[in-house]
Amino acid sequence: MARLLPPRTLALILGFCLAWLALGFIVPNRYYQLLLTLVPIWAVLGVSWNLFSGYSGLVSFGHAAFFGLGAYAVTLMLVKFGLTPWFGIPLAALLGAVAGLAIGGPTFRLRGIYFALAMLAYPLMLTYLFDWMGLQEVSIPLQREHAAWFMQFQDPRAYLAIALGLLALSLVVCAAVENSRFGMSLLAIKQNELAAEAAGVDTRAWKLRAIALSGAIAAAAGGLYAMVLLVVTPGSVFGLVVSAEAVILPMFGGAGTLWGPVIGAVILVPLAETLRAEFGQFLPGIHGVLYGLAIILVILLAPEGLYWKIRDMRTPRKAAPAATPTVTALMPAAASRQPAPHGALLEVSGLGKNFGGVAAVQDVSFTVPHGEILGIIGPNGAGKTTLFNMLNGIVPPSAGELRFEGRSLAGLRPNAICRLGIGRTFQVARAFERMTILENVLVGAFVSHRTDADARGAARRALAQVGLVDRATAISGDLTMRDLRLMELARALAGGPRLVLLDEPLAGLGAGETDELIAVVRRLPEAGITVVIIEHTMQAMVGLVDRFVVLDQGRLLAEGTPAEVTRKPEVIEAYLGRKWALSHAGG
Repeated sequence: MARLLPPRTLALILGFCLAWLALGFIVPNRYYQLLLTLVPIWAVLGVSWNLFSGYSGLVSFGHAAFFGLGAYAVTLMLVKFGLTPWFGIPLAALLGAVAGLAIGGPTFRLRGIYFALAMLAYPLMLTYLFDWMGLQEVSIPLQREHAAWFMQFQDPRAYLAIALGLLALSLVVCAAVENSRFGMSLLAIKQNELAAEAAGVDTRAWKLRAIALSGAIAAAAGGLYAMVLLVVTPGSVFGLVVSAEAVILPMFGGAGTLWGPVIGAVILVPLAETLRAEFGQFLPGIHGVLYGLAIILVILLAPEGLYWKIRDMRTPRKAAPAATPTVTALMPAAASRQPAPHGALLEVSGLGKNFGGVAAVQDVSFTVPHGEILGIIGPNGAGKTTLFNMLNGIVPPSAGELRFEGRSLAGLRPNAICRLGIGRTFQVARAFERMTILENVLVGAFVSHRTDADARGAARRALAQVGLVDRATAISGDLTMRDLRLMELARALAGGPRLVLLDEPLAGLGAGETDELIAVVRRLPEAGITVVIIEHTMQAMVGLVDRFVVLDQGRLLAEGTPAEVTRKPEVIEAYLGRKWALSHAGG
């Protein structure tokens, strides 16, 4: 628990809330006391948006849907059934969570701007729906008796205390998420969703959990907002300005950080409300202009928000130290080793993939025994990466069958295939750039370890396996190509795979760095890990692999040991060329 919610973080949350409450007792003016109450309410809405969009990277323009549902739910439960808001707000939060699941289910099929626009449609739809239902304005009746039971107070500072309590609870939840595999999985999705999925992160499930939790917090904020204002209208709780505030506050303060929404609310909400109070009569919508200017300034001066800008200024990125390559002489051809006699680990039968009228892969069949290092080679455009993408579920095959340890892989998503024991690296290294090397590898370890302590131990062992233990705290965005390649390999190994797919792991490496990575790959079968590798560096591949599969124009051209394949005329003509044949004649 101390790791999920560090004592320092808890102390900062409580300290801020107590200081803000003390400010409410210092300020005598009731209007400014109300203003101080609105800041934590809008901050809670910002936290809810941040918990979903800030950490996952899926931008929502529709969080007013959850906020408004919470406001109307609390109001109608009180007006129609006499239910106290003390129960109504938790029920509204439950409604917000259900709405999050209902909205996320179909909407997660969309990407980028299409997802953002689809989210914007929900509050617009609800605005017209509540108008049509005759709920254009619903007032909360004043309660003379048992007013506190109905959350009605003469002293506005009571609302301030409740709002700060809700903010503290929201920040505690957000901090716990941020420091758990929940938050780390969301950050991985944000920074590289494909790499997260290939590392075993069930991206759809985590996004659904995030939007449900986010919807619950936003609905609770909306319910409290209704009790503070004592009246709700569709425009005031479902309006575009509400969704805009949910986006702007965390973006201004720093999306994807615990304190970003609070920073944005503390600066922008008092400024906007003061401008509206002072100039709203002859400059209507002045607060909207302010929010627009805030977004423009953030985009120009601090694209990731004030928090990240200040942090990067205080701790400027240092150039990564140059790697000291460990030169390892190439061992004799791996074909001299006998693969483990346990039959086929992977079976590929008649595999094909069409993109429109183009056949990228056609009728490819081969098997991979346990303990083998199999090299897949061929000219550019031969279909090698498309083949890999089918092997780990990124693209579905158009024809053929894939079986891993006798089990069909048909219809499985990359995270499910990873859970079966297939790891993957990419042709262009995919790092979670704002995370450390250890955190990157930890994401890969989550797939096969139920506790965070076990996952952390597995991540450290994977780093030791590739020689990166001393660099564990380095930020991935600062790494050299050598360290990126080793880190990505460690992430694939951390989940304990029985098969790893390496897509051009030597690309961009110098000679010494190439030898170093080859030495790591060569040791994998000794750890019970079978390897399938795509690579263009033939000199290294001949000394590494047990067997080659050669592709040309999407078809299987040849298959056999390095000595057999490199002497075949069709392979020399299609891929190796005359220069290779002459330089290796008689070898």
